[in-house]
Amino acid sequence: MRISDIEAMDFEELWRLHEELTRVLAEKIVAEKRELEKRLAQLVGGEAGGDAAPARKYPKVVPKYRNPASPDETWSGRGKRPKWLVKALAAGHTLDEFKIDAGGSERP
Repeated sequence: MRISDIEAMDFEELWRLHEELTRVLAEKIVAEKRELEKRLAQLVGGEAGGDAAPARKYPKVVPKYRNPASPDETWSGRGKRPKWLVKALAAGHTLDEFKIDAGGSERP
């Protein structure tokens, strides 16, 4: 359809064309949205908001360092250093002082 064809149409024909275009576009938008949601669910690994399994695909990392002042505070040696360790290192302590041996207790 050319622009000159549209300009030659009367009001009623243009309005019907408008309604038909609106309906078709709405259907296509809904279909496209469904397709995108399906692809997103595949990328995420399940339905968003569902009871999906945890995303962790590697084993839990065992702590390698422990705060002697508060034994429940540990650090695996990965990621950002915890505040207690940063303060202790700034005070002159060494990282080896906080190592946990294979048995789970601190080194003497």
